This record gives sequence, C-alpha cells and structure tokens, in this order.
Amino acid sequence: MKAKEFAAMNPAEIQEKVKELKSELFNLRFQLATGQLQNTMVITNVKRDIARAKTVLRQKQTK
Repeated sequence: MKAKEFAAMNPAEIQEKVKELKSELFNLRFQLATGQLQNTMVITNVKRDIARAKTVLRQKQTK
C-alpha cells in the first residue's frame, strides 16, 4: 500500500491494518522457515507497509 492510502484511513482502521500485516508477516516467516516461500521479497514489502502505516498513524496522533 502507498502512504496516501493509509492517510485516507482513520486511526482505528490503520491499527487494524497493522494487525493484519503483522499476522501476514508471521505467516510469511513461517513459510520461509519451512521452505515453502518462493519470493522472499514479499517479506520486505510487508515490513515496509507496516512501517508506512505506523508512520502515518504517528503523524495523525501528533496533529
């Protein structure tokens, strides 16, 4: 997701999305450990999405 997409959400939606992304990251790491993950770049992309969401959430809280 792009930062603009996170900016359009309210803080509760962003927090819910962060929970979903963390769950997805856990599943991807599990797949990596068991050798089922084909594209390891997906893990990096999910981590970046989590960081983007947390950054936008923090910006909304400081306003």
